[in-house]
Amino acid sequence: MNRLENKVCIITGGAGSIGLAAARIFLDEGARLLLVDRSEQALRDAEAVLQSERVATITADVSLSTDTQRYVDKALEAFGAIDVLFSNAGNDGPIVPIDAYPEDIFDSIMAVHVRGAYLSCRTALPHMREGGSVIITSSVVGIMGVPANCAYVAAKHALVGLVRSVAKDVGKRGIRVNTINPGPVDNAFMAAAESQMTANTGRDAHAMFNAMIPLARHVRPDEVARAALFLASDESSYTTGSCLMVDGGMSA
Repeated sequence: MNRLENKVCIITGGAGSIGLAAARIFLDEGARLLLVDRSEQALRDAEAVLQSERVATITADVSLSTDTQRYVDKALEAFGAIDVLFSNAGNDGPIVPIDAYPEDIFDSIMAVHVRGAYLSCRTALPHMREGGSVIITSSVVGIMGVPANCAYVAAKHALVGLVRSVAKDVGKRGIRVNTINPGPVDNAFMAAAESQMTANTGRDAHAMFNAMIPLARHVRPDEVARAALFLASDESSYTTGSCLMVDGGMSA
């Protein structure tokens, strides 16, 4: 359908499961892409999968203002404009109670998720064309709490607040700003967290989450990517300041 024909999209965390799934779908819809990731090898692997002249890549630490400026400059140099910013980079830490949670890891998670999204908006929005879209990956835990994961839950809540503020800053330019809030995802990132939870509790965390989800399964990366496509495209032309839940009803 070419819903993103000639639109320039930046995807941070672009070599991860959700980022790469979004890249595939965005490419199929006509987009030009800059994939941002901290891993050079992961970006090379993504290029090999995508095999498109409409894809550029750059390594960056999204928590650094200098690196953020570099990737925004790269998008402008490669494609001349920015239409979609998909701030999707993330990290996680141990599954432990707050009194055992390491301070340095708490700071790292807040830096990547919250500071990274803030820097991406601050740096890219002045260059974004009218009618553009900002999508920030939050989570089902951006609107609800879970135990033993204070940093990740706090960061994902903070992203919802950031979106609600920025949406009001740029609405007059026709730019939409929304979060996408996946439930447990069927990927290596979630599997690592579930492995910790299973070891800590003696219960199968994967099965436990499925029992909490009305659709009774984890969400696939391509399903999250299709929701991101809706927010990136003009089909969401009157949607801003919102949380798009892709959680199988877990938060209902």
